[in-house]
Amino acid sequence: MIQQITNTVLMIRPLHFRMNTETVKTNHFQKNALKVLPTTLQAKALQEFDTLVLKLKAVGVNVIVINDTPTYDTPDAIFPNNWISFHQEGTVVLYPMLSENRRKERREDILDILEQQGFLIENVIDFTSAEAAGYFLEGTGSLVLDRVNQKAYAAISERTDEDLVIEFCEALEYTPVIFTANQTVEGNRMPIYHTNVMMCVTDHFAMVCLNAIDSKKERKQLLKHLKDDGKEIINISQDQVQQFAGNMLAVLGDNDQSYLVMSTVAYECLTEKQRHLILKHSRIVHSDLYTIEAAGGGSARCMLAEVFLPSFKNINEAN
Repeated sequence: MIQQITNTVLMIRPLHFRMNTETVKTNHFQKNALKVLPTTLQAKALQEFDTLVLKLKAVGVNVIVINDTPTYDTPDAIFPNNWISFHQEGTVVLYPMLSENRRKERREDILDILEQQGFLIENVIDFTSAEAAGYFLEGTGSLVLDRVNQKAYAAISERTDEDLVIEFCEALEYTPVIFTANQTVEGNRMPIYHTNVMMCVTDHFAMVCLNAIDSKKERKQLLKHLKDDGKEIINISQDQVQQFAGNMLAVLGDNDQSYLVMSTVAYECLTEKQRHLILKHSRIVHSDLYTIEAAGGGSARCMLAEVFLPSFKNINEAN
């Protein structure tokens, strides 16, 4: 049976964390306001990372933590979901990334580690050759996947190429739901760099900023897809998007209990009504990620690469 949420996530423990100057042009969530030494910034990010890992493990989430490598300078390695995704039929997808230093995050040894831990990899689909032609699709940052209904929601930007969205959908038999999502930057409407900062889709509901979609036609189309698939829609404001209320991920903990993972900043900006709607379907795990959000421009969802790969244990039990 196809699953929308998983018990297992991959996380990369940072070694070089800082504000990535190569990504700041397109990521308007990054802030250069943290006037601290690089070593202090790395230490704070590491503390936030470790605390989130502990909170996830405490509710029964299987967290595979892999240390970043000292081989390359990779300030955004903490966000692995942009370069890789794992799928239930044993497929791994590798993605083309805009920033050259982010391309160095891709590591073959991570696939070896997962196989050593009992996960089955049958097929690797590699889109990274598109980088040479200047086209990009940054994983489940660019694509918000409804795995059960096999739909890929994608807000087009410099990091999310429409043709590559369609190519992904053809390869994995998904239906593309394509639109443009904007944010206001110094009075101008600018594309939101990743779809997963303005929406998330769980098994029963979707968090989405409808006002980020300026086209009424595209907004109506997105709503139709969500409603047709029985999702309860929790609308968030553009101000809440700036506080990462769209950058959330549902995971499974003990006893198949669903948890919606988010930062404390995102949790605190939610209204009581929004929290009530979430709690109808899922419990909440939130953790302080202020340093990671401010310097990295990403939040809880960006830190979690869901692992849907089949395991040898489950295959043997089925047989």
